[in-house]
Amino acid sequence: MNQQILGLLRQVEAGTLSAEEAMLHLKMEPFEEVGNFAKLDHHRALRQGAAEVIYGAGKTPEQIQQIAKAMQDSGQSTILITRMAQEAADYVGKSLRLRYDPLSRVGIVGELPTVDGVGKIVVATGGTSDMPVAEEAALTAEALGNQVVRLYDVGVAGLHRLLSHLEDLMSAQVVIAIAGMEGALCSVIGGLVDCPVIGVPTSVGYGASFQGLSALLSMLNSCASGVSVVNIDNGFGAGYLASMINHMEGKR
Repeated sequence: MNQQILGLLRQVEAGTLSAEEAMLHLKMEPFEEVGNFAKLDHHRALRQGAAEVIYGAGKTPEQIQQIAKAMQDSGQSTILITRMAQEAADYVGKSLRLRYDPLSRVGIVGELPTVDGVGKIVVATGGTSDMPVAEEAALTAEALGNQVVRLYDVGVAGLHRLLSHLEDLMSAQVVIAIAGMEGALCSVIGGLVDCPVIGVPTSVGYGASFQGLSALLSMLNSCASGVSVVNIDNGFGAGYLASMINHMEGKR
């Protein structure tokens, strides 16, 4: 989409297209009707720097396939699909080139983009059980053009596991700290690094964890500076925010 708009502007500059004609083209481009169930926002990449993402939960396999095909036809080379069921992946994979990760339920149509982020994003988890959310965050960040380093099962129950990765943590542009139970990993990392930390509480834990509410409240009440928190199990939101940070002017 950016290349199409740039092409219009160059035609105006060259005098082969009038400003009024270019405006008409732009007016016709903002969104596309797909069936009677979706309106594709083709200008999102221009406005926000990243194209629209398909949220797979609640959509039929046929709807996901039609939306992804329309996005591909419009020139989008990497299409991210989150919360995608195996059934939908099997269906979409018959007609589109799909890479599917059943752990995170993330599907990617097309090739991963060239890495163009400023630095690296570290994704750390308290435990192995947090990996589905972590992979959603990591794959989202990779689909948006970032280098990702994964540090899994480095929770505070064995703090030495985390401390053995200090070089990775301290050289990161942004860290995503993912944990359930009491969510302490977020504060610990926040007290070690000089970059933004994005906390992701997960619904992992026993009864009094209240499906991630205890971890959410712990992270929101962190005494470490530079910590922000997304919603419970929202790996996508963390990966997207981390990518935005990593595409700003960073460490020099």
